[in-house]
Amino acid sequence: MTVDTKERLIRAADTVLRTQGYAKSSARTIAKEAGVNSALVFYHFGGVDPLLFAALDRSSAERMGLLTEAVAGARTLEDLVDAGTRVYRSDVEGGHLTMFSELVAAAVAKPELRAEIRERAEPWIAFVEETLERVIGGTPLARLTPPRDLANAAITFYLGVNLFTVLDSDRSRTESVFAMARRLAPRARLLTRRLPALGGKRRAHD
Repeated sequence: MTVDTKERLIRAADTVLRTQGYAKSSARTIAKEAGVNSALVFYHFGGVDPLLFAALDRSSAERMGLLTEAVAGARTLEDLVDAGTRVYRSDVEGGHLTMFSELVAAAVAKPELRAEIRERAEPWIAFVEETLERVIGGTPLARLTPPRDLANAAITFYLGVNLFTVLDSDRSRTESVFAMARRLAPRARLLTRRLPALGGKRRAHD
């Protein structure tokens, strides 16, 4: 029963945060969604925020698995842009983007949430960095725009996109950004060619 109750609370917190936002994610609202007493939120999780982070962790684990699969075969920038577009659309439709953004926005007024947000953002930044390193590492593009910097930019864009949907209800403006990326990626192909090391060239001439 205990495991079942915790699971119901996590699922309810997921639903409430996605559909009603952080401001309305109270113990009472979540408990009502789960069909349990609100005291159980504090009994099992110690408070509303830990429960919301538990829901985010569950969603993040699922999304990380899907993202890992989506980029596994990526070999070019074009592949990464296509995979990123698919993942973004899936995250918007599924509500994961909303969950994370709601908690980030809440951290503006509640500094105590910031460490928890940073802890959960780091694996995503590291994953994007590792993926970029695999695809463009050792190329002129990587020297011009290091994968770590690109990973930070990607996460910044990811969060900003959700806020921008307030002005872009049909997502046409956001989709135009992805369309631009798809146009630019092939043109950056020359910068993603791995060139032989200078030392290797010298030895070849010796």
